[in-house]
Amino acid sequence: MERVILACTDPAAADWAEEEARLRGLPLTATNGPPTDLDGAKLVVTGGRRAGERADERWGTAPIPSPLVLVPDDLAPVRRPGRVLLGVDARDPIGAVIDFAFDCARVRGARLHVVHAWALPPHAAELPFGIPEEDRGAWEDEEVQLLADALRPWREKYREVDVLEDVLLFPPAEALLHHCASAALVVLGRRPGTAWGHVSRVLLRESPCPVAVVPA
Repeated sequence: MERVILACTDPAAADWAEEEARLRGLPLTATNGPPTDLDGAKLVVTGGRRAGERADERWGTAPIPSPLVLVPDDLAPVRRPGRVLLGVDARDPIGAVIDFAFDCARVRGARLHVVHAWALPPHAAELPFGIPEEDRGAWEDEEVQLLADALRPWREKYREVDVLEDVLLFPPAEALLHHCASAALVVLGRRPGTAWGHVSRVLLRESPCPVAVVPA
């Protein structure tokens, strides 16, 4: 049976987990520390700010097959409305992460804001007279198409979800932090067997809203 697991006693995380369980119509199971029984876990919720600072030590090697949501310790008790923010690499999208973000937006009746950060190709720095505007526009158009292609199956599956596709010429962490203030949840992916990446570390440390790290 699916359930939400609360893996701490932090009040902010407890409030968030209770509301998430209510939205999904799922039971809530509380533990103190990393859970050992994850059968049927829809997601695992823990305190965010301090837990985020110790993420590698406490969760980095934990075999958690479910999405892990880290809630800031100073999150306001009353959850403010906001969109679900998804960070995705359109050149290497992770289906489980995209699906989780769409589902989170669906249960909240919220807009899904999908951010794909990109960078200029390496040879752009070698151009002697700067980057021609038509070249930059062509590169950006390619990134926009990549994102649209990556999201198409889920836009078909979750037709009721309002989606904003956003392609930004920024480093990924900076692109996501720019929109965190208006978000209710940030969704990131994590490859199997890997430690927390740079983007996850930055978001866990600085995001004012909960961050969900979803395994591939």
